[in-house]
Amino acid sequence: MFKSVPASKSSKFAISSSSSSPPLPSSCTSSLYLKYGALILITLQTTVLVLTLRYSRKQSSPNESYFNSTAIFISEILKFLCCCFVLIVQNSFSGFIHAVQKEILYKPKESLKIAVPSFLYTIQNNLLFLALTNLDAATYQVTYQFKIIITALFSKWLLRKDLSLKQWFALFLLMFGVIMVQWPNEKNMVHSSTSHQRNESKLIGLVAIILSSFTSGFSGVYFEKLLKSSKSQSLWIKNIQLTTFCCFFSFFLILMNDYKNILTKGFFFGYNQVTYLVIILQALGGICVSLVVKYADNILKGFATTISIILSTIFSICFFEDFLPTASFYLGTLLVISLDRILEKVLFCS
Repeated sequence: MFKSVPASKSSKFAISSSSSSPPLPSSCTSSLYLKYGALILITLQTTVLVLTLRYSRKQSSPNESYFNSTAIFISEILKFLCCCFVLIVQNSFSGFIHAVQKEILYKPKESLKIAVPSFLYTIQNNLLFLALTNLDAATYQVTYQFKIIITALFSKWLLRKDLSLKQWFALFLLMFGVIMVQWPNEKNMVHSSTSHQRNESKLIGLVAIILSSFTSGFSGVYFEKLLKSSKSQSLWIKNIQLTTFCCFFSFFLILMNDYKNILTKGFFFGYNQVTYLVIILQALGGICVSLVVKYADNILKGFATTISIILSTIFSICFFEDFLPTASFYLGTLLVISLDRILEKVLFCS
Protein backbone atom coordinates (compact mmCIF):
# COMPACT_ATOMS: atom_id res chain seq x y z
CA MET A 1 0.00 0.00 0.00
CA PHE A 2 2.81 2.35 0.73
CA LYS A 3 5.33 3.15 -1.95
CA SER A 4 8.91 3.23 -0.84
CA VAL A 5 10.86 6.35 -1.62
CA PRO A 6 14.21 5.77 -3.34
CA ALA A 7 17.25 6.49 -1.26
CA SER A 8 18.48 9.13 -3.67
CA LYS A 9 15.19 11.00 -3.56
CA SER A 10 14.93 10.78 0.18
CA SER A 11 18.44 12.13 0.54
CA LYS A 12 17.60 15.00 -1.79
CA PHE A 13 14.50 15.70 0.24
CA ALA A 14 16.51 15.68 3.45
CA ILE A 15 19.07 18.06 2.02
CA SER A 16 16.48 20.45 0.66
CA SER A 17 14.57 20.47 3.93
CA SER A 18 17.68 21.56 5.77
CA SER A 19 18.95 23.97 3.18
CA SER A 20 18.74 26.93 5.53
CA SER A 21 22.02 28.57 6.45
CA PRO A 22 23.81 26.71 9.24
CA PRO A 23 24.06 28.49 12.58
CA LEU A 24 27.33 29.99 13.69
CA PRO A 25 29.43 27.80 15.99
CA SER A 26 28.82 28.52 19.64
CA SER A 27 32.50 29.30 20.18
CA CYS A 28 32.43 31.90 17.38
CA THR A 29 29.23 33.45 18.75
CA SER A 30 30.59 33.63 22.29
CA SER A 31 33.80 35.15 20.96
CA LEU A 32 31.84 37.89 19.20
CA TYR A 33 29.81 38.51 22.37
CA LEU A 34 33.03 38.86 24.36
CA LYS A 35 34.49 41.28 21.81
CA TYR A 36 31.39 43.47 21.63
CA GLY A 37 30.84 43.24 25.39
CA ALA A 38 34.40 44.32 26.14
CA LEU A 39 34.07 47.10 23.55
CA ILE A 40 30.90 48.49 25.15
CA LEU A 41 32.31 48.13 28.67
CA ILE A 42 35.52 50.02 27.99
CA THR A 43 33.63 52.69 26.02
CA LEU A 44 31.36 53.45 28.96
CA GLN A 45 34.18 53.25 31.49
CA THR A 46 36.44 55.60 29.54
CA THR A 47 33.64 58.12 28.95
CA VAL A 48 32.60 58.36 32.58
CA LEU A 49 36.21 58.38 33.80
CA VAL A 50 37.24 61.31 31.59
CA LEU A 51 34.21 63.35 32.66
CA THR A 52 34.57 62.68 36.39
CA LEU A 53 38.34 63.10 36.37
CA ARG A 54 38.08 66.45 34.58
CA TYR A 55 35.36 67.57 36.99
CA SER A 56 37.38 66.48 40.02
CA ARG A 57 40.32 68.61 38.87
CA LYS A 58 38.13 71.65 38.10
CA GLN A 59 36.00 71.76 41.23
CA SER A 60 38.79 72.93 43.54
CA SER A 61 41.93 75.03 43.35
CA PRO A 62 45.32 73.30 42.91
CA ASN A 63 46.23 73.92 46.56
CA GLU A 64 43.05 72.21 47.77
CA SER A 65 42.93 69.31 45.30
CA TYR A 66 43.77 65.71 46.13
CA PHE A 67 47.17 64.22 45.31
CA ASN A 68 47.21 62.34 42.00
CA SER A 69 49.75 59.81 43.27
CA THR A 70 47.60 58.70 46.22
CA ALA A 71 44.50 58.27 44.05
CA ILE A 72 46.44 56.13 41.57
CA PHE A 73 47.94 54.04 44.39
CA ILE A 74 44.51 53.30 45.89
CA SER A 75 43.08 52.42 42.47
CA GLU A 76 45.89 49.90 41.95
CA ILE A 77 45.16 48.30 45.32
CA LEU A 78 41.48 48.03 44.35
CA LYS A 79 42.47 46.40 41.05
CA PHE A 80 44.65 43.91 42.91
CA LEU A 81 41.84 43.01 45.33
CA CYS A 82 39.30 42.65 42.49
CA CYS A 83 41.58 40.27 40.58
CA CYS A 84 42.22 38.20 43.70
CA PHE A 85 38.48 38.04 44.41
CA VAL A 86 37.66 36.82 40.88
CA LEU A 87 40.39 34.18 41.06
CA ILE A 88 39.11 32.97 44.45
CA VAL A 89 35.55 32.71 43.10
CA GLN A 90 36.78 30.74 40.09
CA ASN A 91 39.12 28.36 41.94
CA SER A 92 38.29 28.53 45.68
CA PHE A 93 40.72 29.97 48.21
CA SER A 94 43.02 26.94 48.19
CA GLY A 95 43.01 26.97 44.39
CA PHE A 96 43.88 30.67 44.48
CA ILE A 97 46.88 30.03 46.75
CA HIS A 98 48.01 27.16 44.53
CA ALA A 99 47.69 29.28 41.36
CA VAL A 100 49.66 32.16 42.88
CA GLN A 101 52.44 29.82 44.00
CA LYS A 102 52.58 27.95 40.69
CA GLU A 103 52.24 30.86 38.24
CA ILE A 104 53.87 33.75 40.15
CA LEU A 105 56.19 32.62 42.94
CA TYR A 106 57.62 29.61 41.08
CA LYS A 107 58.04 31.55 37.82
CA PRO A 108 59.99 34.68 38.80
CA LYS A 109 61.32 35.30 35.28
CA GLU A 110 57.82 35.30 33.80
CA SER A 111 56.62 37.60 36.56
CA LEU A 112 59.47 40.05 36.01
CA LYS A 113 58.42 40.47 32.37
CA ILE A 114 55.30 42.23 33.67
CA ALA A 115 57.45 44.90 35.34
CA VAL A 116 57.93 46.76 32.04
CA PRO A 117 54.24 47.41 31.21
CA SER A 118 53.52 47.94 34.93
CA PHE A 119 56.03 50.77 35.15
CA LEU A 120 54.74 52.34 31.92
CA TYR A 121 51.10 52.05 33.03
CA THR A 122 51.96 53.82 36.29
CA ILE A 123 53.71 56.64 34.43
CA GLN A 124 50.82 56.81 31.95
CA ASN A 125 48.21 57.17 34.72
CA ASN A 126 50.13 59.99 36.37
CA LEU A 127 50.54 61.75 33.02
CA LEU A 128 46.82 61.52 32.29
CA PHE A 129 45.96 63.08 35.65
CA LEU A 130 48.47 65.82 34.91
CA ALA A 131 47.08 66.36 31.41
CA LEU A 132 43.46 66.63 32.52
CA THR A 133 44.53 69.07 35.21
CA ASN A 134 46.21 71.41 32.73
CA LEU A 135 44.26 70.95 29.48
CA ASP A 136 40.70 71.74 28.49
CA ALA A 137 38.61 68.76 27.42
CA ALA A 138 38.73 69.46 23.66
CA THR A 139 42.52 69.77 23.46
CA TYR A 140 42.98 66.70 25.66
CA GLN A 141 40.67 64.56 23.55
CA VAL A 142 42.21 65.52 20.21
CA THR A 143 45.83 65.17 21.23
CA TYR A 144 45.31 61.80 22.90
CA GLN A 145 44.18 60.34 19.56
CA PHE A 146 47.86 60.31 18.66
CA LYS A 147 48.04 57.03 20.59
CA ILE A 148 45.97 55.21 17.93
CA ILE A 149 48.74 55.60 15.37
CA ILE A 150 51.40 54.79 17.98
CA THR A 151 49.52 51.61 18.95
CA ALA A 152 49.29 50.52 15.31
CA LEU A 153 53.02 51.10 14.80
CA PHE A 154 53.95 49.10 17.90
CA SER A 155 51.50 46.35 16.86
CA LYS A 156 53.31 46.06 13.54
CA TRP A 157 56.72 46.08 15.23
CA LEU A 158 56.15 43.84 18.28
CA LEU A 159 53.29 41.59 17.13
CA ARG A 160 54.35 41.43 13.46
CA LYS A 161 50.88 42.49 12.35
CA ASP A 162 50.72 43.29 8.64
CA LEU A 163 48.13 46.02 8.41
CA SER A 164 46.47 46.34 5.03
CA LEU A 165 46.05 49.60 3.18
CA LYS A 166 42.38 49.58 4.16
CA GLN A 167 43.31 49.25 7.83
CA TRP A 168 45.77 52.12 7.68
CA PHE A 169 43.21 54.19 5.78
CA ALA A 170 40.56 53.44 8.41
CA LEU A 171 42.96 54.39 11.22
CA PHE A 172 43.93 57.71 9.71
CA LEU A 173 40.41 58.52 8.52
CA LEU A 174 38.91 57.82 11.93
CA MET A 175 41.58 59.93 13.57
CA PHE A 176 40.84 62.75 11.12
CA GLY A 177 37.13 62.49 11.89
CA VAL A 178 37.67 62.71 15.63
CA ILE A 179 40.01 65.67 15.17
CA MET A 180 37.23 67.41 13.24
CA VAL A 181 34.80 66.64 16.06
CA GLN A 182 37.19 67.96 18.70
CA TRP A 183 38.60 70.91 16.76
CA PRO A 184 38.36 73.91 19.12
CA ASN A 185 36.87 77.14 17.82
CA GLU A 186 38.20 80.11 19.73
CA LYS A 187 35.13 82.19 18.92
CA ASN A 188 32.88 79.58 20.45
CA MET A 189 35.06 78.65 23.40
CA VAL A 190 33.50 79.37 26.75
CA HIS A 191 36.10 80.99 28.97
CA SER A 192 35.69 80.73 32.71
CA SER A 193 36.95 83.43 35.03
CA THR A 194 38.13 81.07 37.74
CA SER A 195 41.75 81.34 38.81
CA HIS A 196 42.22 77.59 38.33
CA GLN A 197 41.51 77.78 34.57
CA ARG A 198 43.56 80.98 34.14
CA ASN A 199 46.61 79.28 35.63
CA GLU A 200 46.44 76.14 33.49
CA SER A 201 49.71 75.37 31.78
CA LYS A 202 48.99 74.33 28.19
CA LEU A 203 52.57 73.32 27.54
CA ILE A 204 52.75 70.95 30.52
CA GLY A 205 49.45 69.37 29.55
CA LEU A 206 50.46 68.86 25.92
CA VAL A 207 53.80 67.31 26.83
CA ALA A 208 52.06 65.03 29.34
CA ILE A 209 49.49 63.81 26.82
CA ILE A 210 52.05 63.17 24.07
CA LEU A 211 54.29 61.19 26.43
CA SER A 212 51.25 59.29 27.65
CA SER A 213 50.40 58.36 24.05
CA PHE A 214 53.79 56.67 23.67
CA THR A 215 53.63 54.87 27.03
CA SER A 216 50.05 53.76 26.33
CA GLY A 217 50.87 52.44 22.86
CA PHE A 218 53.98 50.52 23.85
CA SER A 219 52.75 49.13 27.18
CA GLY A 220 49.41 48.04 25.72
CA VAL A 221 50.95 46.15 22.80
CA TYR A 222 53.69 44.68 25.02
CA PHE A 223 51.09 43.41 27.50
CA GLU A 224 49.02 42.00 24.63
CA LYS A 225 52.09 40.09 23.44
CA LEU A 226 52.61 38.65 26.93
CA LEU A 227 48.96 37.64 27.22
CA LYS A 228 48.79 35.91 23.86
CA SER A 229 52.20 34.24 24.19
CA SER A 230 51.11 32.49 27.39
CA LYS A 231 47.50 31.57 26.65
CA SER A 232 47.53 28.82 29.26
CA GLN A 233 47.97 31.38 32.03
CA SER A 234 44.85 32.96 33.48
CA LEU A 235 44.05 36.56 32.62
CA TRP A 236 43.53 37.25 36.31
CA ILE A 237 46.94 35.85 37.21
CA LYS A 238 48.46 38.29 34.70
CA ASN A 239 46.45 41.10 36.23
CA ILE A 240 47.62 40.18 39.72
CA GLN A 241 51.20 40.29 38.49
CA LEU A 242 50.54 43.61 36.77
CA THR A 243 48.83 45.29 39.70
CA THR A 244 51.44 44.04 42.18
CA PHE A 245 54.17 45.87 40.29
CA CYS A 246 51.88 48.88 39.72
CA CYS A 247 51.27 49.15 43.47
CA PHE A 248 55.01 49.12 44.08
CA PHE A 249 55.76 51.73 41.40
CA SER A 250 52.87 54.01 42.37
CA PHE A 251 53.92 53.91 46.03
CA PHE A 252 57.45 54.80 44.95
CA LEU A 253 56.06 57.83 43.07
CA ILE A 254 54.21 58.89 46.22
CA LEU A 255 57.51 58.95 48.10
CA MET A 256 59.17 60.88 45.28
CA ASN A 257 56.49 63.50 44.56
CA ASP A 258 54.16 64.03 47.51
CA TYR A 259 55.81 62.59 50.61
CA LYS A 260 56.37 65.95 52.34
CA ASN A 261 52.91 67.25 51.47
CA ILE A 262 51.29 64.06 52.74
CA LEU A 263 53.14 64.39 56.07
CA THR A 264 51.72 67.89 56.56
CA LYS A 265 48.26 67.59 54.95
CA GLY A 266 47.46 63.88 55.20
CA PHE A 267 47.16 61.00 52.75
CA PHE A 268 43.47 61.64 51.97
CA PHE A 269 43.74 65.41 51.70
CA GLY A 270 41.19 66.86 49.25
CA TYR A 271 39.21 63.64 48.90
CA ASN A 272 35.43 63.73 48.35
CA GLN A 273 32.74 61.58 46.72
CA VAL A 274 33.90 62.48 43.20
CA THR A 275 37.48 61.51 44.06
CA TYR A 276 36.40 58.07 45.22
CA LEU A 277 34.34 57.65 42.04
CA VAL A 278 37.42 58.50 39.97
CA ILE A 279 39.44 55.90 41.90
CA ILE A 280 36.82 53.19 41.34
CA LEU A 281 36.55 53.99 37.62
CA GLN A 282 40.33 54.04 37.32
CA ALA A 283 40.50 50.61 38.96
CA LEU A 284 37.86 49.23 36.60
CA GLY A 285 39.73 50.71 33.64
CA GLY A 286 42.72 48.45 33.98
CA ILE A 287 40.51 45.37 34.13
CA CYS A 288 38.46 46.52 31.11
CA VAL A 289 41.62 47.12 29.09
CA SER A 290 42.89 43.64 29.97
CA LEU A 291 39.62 42.08 28.78
CA VAL A 292 39.82 43.95 25.47
CA VAL A 293 43.46 42.98 24.98
CA LYS A 294 42.67 39.33 25.79
CA TYR A 295 39.64 38.93 23.54
CA ALA A 296 40.43 41.48 20.81
CA ASP A 297 43.50 43.69 20.38
CA ASN A 298 44.85 47.16 21.12
CA ILE A 299 43.71 48.63 17.80
CA LEU A 300 40.14 47.70 18.74
CA LYS A 301 40.76 49.31 22.13
CA GLY A 302 41.81 52.48 20.30
CA PHE A 303 38.58 52.56 18.32
CA ALA A 304 36.54 51.96 21.48
CA THR A 305 38.29 54.88 23.13
CA THR A 306 37.60 57.01 20.07
CA ILE A 307 33.87 56.34 20.35
CA SER A 308 33.96 57.22 24.04
CA ILE A 309 35.72 60.48 23.20
CA ILE A 310 32.84 61.56 21.00
CA LEU A 311 30.38 60.71 23.78
CA SER A 312 32.41 62.51 26.44
CA THR A 313 32.65 65.57 24.19
CA ILE A 314 28.87 65.72 23.87
CA PHE A 315 28.49 65.51 27.65
CA SER A 316 31.20 68.15 28.07
CA ILE A 317 29.20 70.51 25.87
CA CYS A 318 26.03 69.88 27.88
CA PHE A 319 27.43 69.96 31.41
CA PHE A 320 30.92 71.51 31.42
CA GLU A 321 30.48 73.98 28.53
CA ASP A 322 34.10 73.52 27.47
CA PHE A 323 33.22 74.56 23.93
CA LEU A 324 30.19 74.94 21.69
CA PRO A 325 29.57 72.61 18.72
CA THR A 326 30.64 73.84 15.29
CA ALA A 327 30.17 72.66 11.71
CA SER A 328 33.38 70.62 11.99
CA PHE A 329 31.89 68.80 14.99
CA TYR A 330 28.90 67.60 12.97
CA LEU A 331 31.02 66.75 9.90
CA GLY A 332 33.46 64.75 12.00
CA THR A 333 30.65 62.84 13.70
CA LEU A 334 29.13 61.99 10.31
CA LEU A 335 32.53 60.78 9.09
CA VAL A 336 33.01 58.49 12.08
CA ILE A 337 29.50 57.03 11.76
CA SER A 338 30.03 56.37 8.03
CA LEU A 339 33.06 54.21 8.89
CA ASP A 340 31.00 51.61 10.77
CA ARG A 341 30.96 48.98 8.01
CA ILE A 342 34.66 49.43 7.22
CA LEU A 343 35.58 49.10 10.89
CA GLU A 344 33.48 45.95 11.26
CA LYS A 345 35.41 44.27 8.44
CA VAL A 346 38.76 45.55 9.67
CA LEU A 347 38.31 44.60 13.32
CA PHE A 348 36.26 41.41 13.26
CA CYS A 349 36.99 39.80 9.90
CA SER A 350 40.76 40.28 9.71
